[in-house]
Amino acid sequence: MTVNTKTEGDALTVEIEGRIDTQTAPVLEKELEGLLADEGVKNLILDFTNVSYISSAGLRTIVSAQNWIDQRSGSMLVRGCSKNILGIFKVTGFDSFLTIE
Repeated sequence: MTVNTKTEGDALTVEIEGRIDTQTAPVLEKELEGLLADEGVKNLILDFTNVSYISSAGLRTIVSAQNWIDQRSGSMLVRGCSKNILGIFKVTGFDSFLTIE
């Protein structure tokens, strides 16, 4: 998994490539935690265009990110999901609380 980031004003875009699984999810969570330590970040965009798989550990990381953003009264957007990732979000009910584009 590789992660690229870009900050514009109070928005942080995180482009993720590869699999978010039991091995990579803790790495992603730690990286997001560090990036979101910047109090200036209010809005988070997770770009899943190149994410091929997400496990329950990855889903937990997404929930953590949403909680961090909610504590700041910001917004989080997940974009670029494949049909498979969207299917996982629907089956797990994540589509009911995530903003997905």
